[in-house]
Amino acid sequence: MIHKPVLLKEVLEYLKPKAGENFIDCTVGFGGHAIPILKRIMPNGRVLGIELDEAVLEKLQSQISNKRLILVQGSYADLERVAKKNNFYPVNGILFDLGISSWQIEKSGRGFSFLRDEPLDMRSDKGSRLTAEEIVNQWPEKELVRIFQEYGEERFARRIADSICWVRKNSLIKTTQQLVEAVQRAVPAKYRYRRIHFATRIFQALRIAVNDELNNLKEALPQALEILKKDGRLTVISFHSLEDRIVKNFFREAARKDFLKILTKKPVGPDLEEIKLNPRSRSAKLRAGVKI
Repeated sequence: MIHKPVLLKEVLEYLKPKAGENFIDCTVGFGGHAIPILKRIMPNGRVLGIELDEAVLEKLQSQISNKRLILVQGSYADLERVAKKNNFYPVNGILFDLGISSWQIEKSGRGFSFLRDEPLDMRSDKGSRLTAEEIVNQWPEKELVRIFQEYGEERFARRIADSICWVRKNSLIKTTQQLVEAVQRAVPAKYRYRRIHFATRIFQALRIAVNDELNNLKEALPQALEILKKDGRLTVISFHSLEDRIVKNFFREAARKDFLKILTKKPVGPDLEEIKLNPRSRSAKLRAGVKI
C-alpha cells in the first residue's frame, strides 16, 4: 500500500516520541504516522490506532503484525471510552490527521471524488446510515443551502441547491457525475474553469455532513486533553479552514485556562519539497501543544 504521510518530520518533531512511551493515533489510516512513531518508542512503547473506515483498518491489519500496535475500529469522538476499554494509560502524545486518505478517494468506490463516476455514498464508516445520496435527494433545499454555505463555504450555495432540487424532481441523483452535472448547471461559465474544480466545495460539504466531521472533532479535542498525562503532547493536522478554526480556538481557550501551552504560534505547513512529492499535502496545517 502506497501512502505518503503528511508532515511526518514535523509530527515526530512536535510529538517527540521516546522509548517506552505511549501514543494514540486517532486517524491511523495505513499507519503512515503510527509506524514511524512505533519505531521510536520500541521496545516497550505502544501505539493505539483508531480508524473509522473498517476496510482501511483491515488492509493495515493484513500488513502489520506488531503487538505494540493496538488497532481499533471506531470514531475518535469516542476517544476517552476507547482508551479506557483498552486500558491505554499513561498517554504521552495524541495525533489527529484529519485528511481523507488517497485510497479512500481513489479506490474505495464510495464517491469521495468528483473525478470518478461512483455511487454517492461518502461514508467513512460503512456501518453508519446516512449517505450523500440521501442528503442530495431527500434533505430540504434550505438544509442543502446551509451545509453548502457552512461546510463548503460555497458562494453559489443557493443556486446549486436550487439546481439539485430541480434535477431530483425528475430523477434521483445517484452518482457523483450526476451531482457534478447538477452543480455545473448552477455556476457561472467562468467559474467552471478555475484552478479549483467547481464541485470541490460541494463534495467537501457533503462529506463533512455525512460523517459529522466537525462535531466529532469538537467532541474529541477536550477528551484528548483530558486523557493526556502532564507534559503530554497534542498534535493536529487539518486540511481546510473550518477544521483549523476549531483547532485554533480550542488551543487558544485551553491556553487561556492554563491547560495547554501552545507550541506552534502559527500553523506549520509542508515545505516545497513535500508539496512537490505529495501535492495533496499543500493545504495541510499542523498545530501542536503540550499539556500543562
